[in-house]
Parts: sequence; C-alpha cells; structure tokens
Amino acid sequence: MFHVKQSEQASSKDSFGMDTPLARELADLSARRRALENVHVEFSGDTRIFTISNQKGGVGKTTSAVNIASALASLGAKVLVIDLDPQGNASTALGVPHNADTPSVYDVLIEEFPLADIVQQSPESENLFCAPSTIHLAGAEIELVAQVAREHRLRRALLDYLETTSMDFVIIDCPPSLGLLTINAFTAASEVFIPIQCEYYALEGLSQLLGSIQMIQKHLNPGLHLSTILLTMYDGRTRLAQQVADEVRSHFPSQVLDTVIPRSVRVSEAPSFGQTVIAYDGQSAGAIAYREAAVEIASRAAAQSKEK
Repeated sequence: MFHVKQSEQASSKDSFGMDTPLARELADLSARRRALENVHVEFSGDTRIFTISNQKGGVGKTTSAVNIASALASLGAKVLVIDLDPQGNASTALGVPHNADTPSVYDVLIEEFPLADIVQQSPESENLFCAPSTIHLAGAEIELVAQVAREHRLRRALLDYLETTSMDFVIIDCPPSLGLLTINAFTAASEVFIPIQCEYYALEGLSQLLGSIQMIQKHLNPGLHLSTILLTMYDGRTRLAQQVADEVRSHFPSQVLDTVIPRSVRVSEAPSFGQTVIAYDGQSAGAIAYREAAVEIASRAAAQSKEK
C-alpha cells in the first residue's frame, strides 16, 4: 500500500505539472506513516480505565472505542474492552463471538460471574481482549434495579479482575443513554472519554452529559473526571467542521486531542468484516488518525506517570 501511494503521488505531480492537493495529501499521509513507525511508548503498569460515552448517538462512540483499543494494543499495551452496549457492536468489531449462549457482561452484572470467566482474546492481537455483550444485556437495566449495590457491580468485578490480571488500559463502551449500565461504567472508570462529531449540533447534549458526570462524582465516584475528547467525522473541506473544532477546543483546551478523525470509507467498512480499521486497512487515513490518537493517549499516560 505504501508503494502504491508513492506512485500515485508521483503521477499526480506529473499529470498536472504542479504540486496538487492530492499529491500533498498523499505525501502528508506517507510522512505520518513513517513517523508512526518510529514511535516507541513505554507503559508504567498502572491501569487507566476509560468510559467512552456520549448521549448523542451517531458520533463514532463504539468506532472510537474499538479503534483506539486496537491502536493501543498495536503499541504494545494490554487492552481490555468491556462492551456494555446491548447491540454488541464493539464485540462484533473485535471479532469476538457474542451469541445468546456466550457468557457475557450480563452474567457479570446479574449472575455475579467473575469477569475473567467471560473475557475473550480478540483475533486481532494477543494484547487485545473483550468482555462481550449479548442480547441478554438489553434486559439488564430492569433487572439491575432490584440488585444490591446496583451502581457498583461492574466496578467490583473489574477491581477483582485487575487484582490478578495486568492491563494497561480498560475501555468501557456504553449505550447512548444514561441508565444503570452507563452509571455502572461511570462508577467503574476513572476517566471519561467523549467522542464529538464535527457537525452541526455537535455540542448538543454535552452539558447534560457533563452534569451527569458531576452527579456521579458527587455521589458515587469522586475520582471520575473528563480527561479526553476526540473530534470525529472531520471534513477539512468544510468551514463548519473547522468552526466546530475551534469551538470545542475553546471550551476544553486541555482535554481535546490534537488528532482529529476524518470521515473515512475504510472506517465505516471495517465492522462489516468483524474488524477494526487498524486490522482492516492499517495504512488508510482513518487508521493512521486512530493510531496517532492512541499515541497521544499513551503519551499522556507516560507523562502522568513521570509526574507521580
């Protein structure tokens, strides 16, 4: 793929006799690929636990969860994805079986199975693991109401799991609603990761989500904080995308990653093959962007470790 891109770049210049936008784009992508090849990140052994949430649907929440997880695994991190969405899209994208008979997060939350009993290794990487969702999780919201310590069941199971299993990152993919499943995710995590699409109404519902985080901080998990915002579905050709990006950065200057995720056909295609875009087409623009975002997240972890 790299050599094909180089030949495309050369032909673009020859055909038009100038440095064309296409040639510049291909040259930039090649340079970014080379830069990623030279990246080396060390992990401290401390576990960072993210919940990826946005109550507005269609923002690339699950897509970001699995691709960031896969990209972190490609850097050498051990990563566990917990699929808390009854649709099970994260499980599908990671190539993990999650039919109705599969032991799943439902069994952990309702039947008190140990998390270790349901975790599966993704075929993508020896560093990538998934606690799958099944259709049974759709009824868990109602069943949790009657459970003891209903808001803390995932946290307790995860802490027990991490006592015997080393993970660098745990990424919890939530449903796009604030119910008991999402509250369990917020209670189990230390960091909130919000993907925001670079489109009109991008900030719609964000104030409600921030209010929910504050409520969780006050009553259930004082250590929870918003650490990461990722701009997704970015189209640099439109003024709107640039305006949205500028607005989000002005409100959250320290949380927004420098990397933005472009609109990408490859990113959209990958789940239908039961893969992340990192495995499906690791040299594509979308995969490069997610790998760059993962490097930023991992570098922040390294910086925080040094500060301690």
